[in-house]
Amino acid sequence: MVWKWLGALVVFPLQMIYLVVKAAIGLVLPAKLRDLSRENVLITGGGRGIGRQLAREFAERGARKIVLWGRTEKCLKETTEEIRQMGTECHYFICDVGNREEVYQTAKAVREKVGDITILVNNAAVVHGKSLMDSDDDALLKSQHINTLGQFWTTKAFLPRMLELQNGHIVCLNSVLALSAIPGAIDYCTSKASAFAFMESLTLGLLDCPGVSATTVLPFHTSTEMFQGMRVRFPNLFPPLKPETVARRTVEAVQLNQTLLLLPWTMHVLIILKRYGAGGGSTGSGLCWPFPLLHTDSGGEEALGKSKCPVID
Repeated sequence: MVWKWLGALVVFPLQMIYLVVKAAIGLVLPAKLRDLSRENVLITGGGRGIGRQLAREFAERGARKIVLWGRTEKCLKETTEEIRQMGTECHYFICDVGNREEVYQTAKAVREKVGDITILVNNAAVVHGKSLMDSDDDALLKSQHINTLGQFWTTKAFLPRMLELQNGHIVCLNSVLALSAIPGAIDYCTSKASAFAFMESLTLGLLDCPGVSATTVLPFHTSTEMFQGMRVRFPNLFPPLKPETVARRTVEAVQLNQTLLLLPWTMHVLIILKRYGAGGGSTGSGLCWPFPLLHTDSGGEEALGKSKCPVID
């Protein structure tokens, strides 16, 4: 235990210094942003929430074509019309990413109608918001199929052509809960942790693939329909993120070829503290710290809304 704390005392300030220096260099010598004018972008869950904001952001930054996937045609149609009014070619397709065969069939239709996809943004997700014993089995399976396996199917559908072209980018809109869970969202936290491992392995595998990269985005609580009603203990210290902010920073990360993006920057501190077991409680391991500090005292179910099970698509 003593050695663990000594290690934390040495490594923690070094990591903080590294982050500060890296940020300072970025301000003085900003990196060149990737040109999006020749890129075809596909966004799952693109009809509303962060997905809609991502479509707007890619359009504003000059993406050539934008394709939206989802299950709610009304939202997809509205977003498509908005993007077209911005002067960007946009198409939408009805697709449940949790359905493997549907993903493969729709991907084929996209290639035939739009062309090759060079930027894939896996954004579609669902949260059940109940404890394990109160969760319906079908709802638990739905979370895993959409949040995790859906990324397997979409990536398998579009990555081979990216590798052939030596031009591509896989983006995962994940959650900081992938790194440290909270109660009352066992399905969501589990699926996001699995998706994080998927992206970590994929990113390492792409290191030897010229022109093809990956970005994992881990935002904190975002003000979307998905987490409507969620409360945190210290809202002034950890205010919810705006979807516009998450979208803007995500597209910037793609243009900068950034592998990992934690939002906001304070999440770096919390992750480091958890890693070294600060506040580990009776276990001394820090396994459940510090994220219980962030969610409401009223319990996980109420924090996420007992009656909410929205699919962001």
